[in-house]
Amino acid sequence: MKTIIALLICLVSLTVQAQAQNVGVPASTNIPGQKYPQILPDNRVVFRVKAPDARKLQIDLVKKYDMVKDTSGFWTVTTEPVVEGFHYYSLIADGIAICDPSSQTFYGMGRMASGIDIPDKDMDYYQPKNVPHGQVRSVNYYSDITKAWRRANVYTPPGYDENPKKRYPVLYLQHGAGEDETGWPTQGKMDFILDNLIAEGKATPMIVVMERGYATDPTRPVSTTATGPAGGGPASMNANVFPEVLVKEVIPMIDKSFRTLTDRDNRAMAGLSMGGFQTFQTTMTNLDKFAYIGGFSGAGRLQPGADIKQAYDGAWADADAFNKKMKLVYVSIGTKEPERMYTGVKGFHEALDKAGIKHVYYESPGTSHEWQTWRRSLRQYASLIFKK
Repeated sequence: MKTIIALLICLVSLTVQAQAQNVGVPASTNIPGQKYPQILPDNRVVFRVKAPDARKLQIDLVKKYDMVKDTSGFWTVTTEPVVEGFHYYSLIADGIAICDPSSQTFYGMGRMASGIDIPDKDMDYYQPKNVPHGQVRSVNYYSDITKAWRRANVYTPPGYDENPKKRYPVLYLQHGAGEDETGWPTQGKMDFILDNLIAEGKATPMIVVMERGYATDPTRPVSTTATGPAGGGPASMNANVFPEVLVKEVIPMIDKSFRTLTDRDNRAMAGLSMGGFQTFQTTMTNLDKFAYIGGFSGAGRLQPGADIKQAYDGAWADADAFNKKMKLVYVSIGTKEPERMYTGVKGFHEALDKAGIKHVYYESPGTSHEWQTWRRSLRQYASLIFKK
């Protein structure tokens, strides 16, 4: 009898443990009050959608998952474990990709999309804390180059309004292809990253400007042979005049509207993916205006087998002169990124090494071409710039 009781206790204990392991928590990216999607302890995700009249539903989260309908009209599916970090996803209803009505929406993938943030074991640095907070402000301006109204998001550090005489260095921070100026403050949580770094004394208080990386001059013909989204790569960049807009319009506007330090030693630029390419394109042709360069999963223009010393009109030909002029060149990549991206960025890093160009190279462990790689990169980059 004692043996039977012990076995029953053991069975109940195992059952409770198994149930506990399958208890999910609502994703932080859900609309308030919505229980699904839910994230399980092993990072599997449970999606549940009510659509009694739908014939077929799928969740497209890197891979596609078929949902199963119950008698009450709810469709459910549980995914494989999802890597930590932020991911865009879509609900595919009868073949049409739409947003999940239970999720907040984010501009990514070239459209509004749903998103889910899988908790990171090292996520404390981008969480809101009881520390002084900066502000993200929206600035609208008319561009004479693009002949259109444009918008920039501007982060001002904690205490900006309390000390009207203090001036600040400026970081120009760019998003990737298919995203816009809302990416860094929303998906990237850059304001919390900067707030926390500044509170810990690990970063210099700075202004951060985030602009839309797409800009076309209507008087110039647009290439019809470019591939990818406009401005999304070296070929399509031919039609993108963003570097010209940034240097000739955005920087003067920011210097006029905000209390900035206007010399090159107090001006930095960085970007992710397409924004990393744009960063090198902009800074390497305007070295008199920038002292810090950062590319996160995106680097400089360098064709396979090309001599890096010939790039950007020979700006890297004299390594000693370049190293004395620049305060920081930073390059990063995630270890799980697509092979083409990983080898491209790592190859760029190796070319810089071979040419004697001083730089910081960082690999984000276990992350792919997504926001966790770029949050980590910003955290490190922001702690290195504007140091006395």
